Amino acid sequence: MDLNVDGKTYNTLIRAHAEPHRFYHTLDHIAACLRRLDSVRDITERPDEIEMALWFHDAVYAPFSATNEEDSAEWAADWLQACGAEKPVFSRIADLILATKSHKAPEGTDGQFMLDIDLSILGTPSDIYDEFELNIRREYKRVPGFIFRKKRKAILQGFLDRDRLYNTGYFFDKLESNARINLIRTISNLG
Repeated sequence: MDLNVDGKTYNTLIRAHAEPHRFYHTLDHIAACLRRLDSVRDITERPDEIEMALWFHDAVYAPFSATNEEDSAEWAADWLQACGAEKPVFSRIADLILATKSHKAPEGTDGQFMLDIDLSILGTPSDIYDEFELNIRREYKRVPGFIFRKKRKAILQGFLDRDRLYNTGYFFDKLESNARINLIRTISNLG
C-alpha cells in the first residue's frame, strides 16, 4: 500500500494533479494536506489510511463534474484491491475520500481529521486564503462572474452557518477563529 512501490500509479497521480485546469487542486494542496497530517499523525487511528486517502481525494478533478469524489474513491479502491489490500482497508479509504464531497462530519475520528485537514485552508493567514479563493475562481473561469459570486457566497455561507467548521479539537483550536474571519471577509467582498 505504498505509492513509492508502485511508480506507475504514483506518476499517474502526479500527472493528474498537474492537469492544466487545476489551480488549487494541485500537488501543492496535497503537500499542504500531508503536512497537516504529519502534525496530527500520532493522534489519529490509522494515519496511513488517511495519507492514502489524501493522495487520492482529488485525483479525479473536473470542475463541473458531480462525481469527482466517487471517481477518485473508485480509483483508490481499485488500486488498493489490486495491491492486495483487504476489503475493510480499501473501504475505509474510499469512505474517507467520499466524506470530502459534502464535508459533513463522519462519526469516526479519522474521518473527522480527514475533513479538517482538507478544510484547513479556510483557517490559513489571509494572504494564503486569498490566493486559495483566486485559484478556485481560476478553476471556474468559465462561469460568469455574477453566477460564480452568488454560488461561492452560498457555499461559504454554508460553512459559516455551521456551529463548528472543524470537527477535532486540534484543528478547532488552531484554525476555527481565523477561518471564520476569512469566510466573513470573503462573503462580504463577494457582495
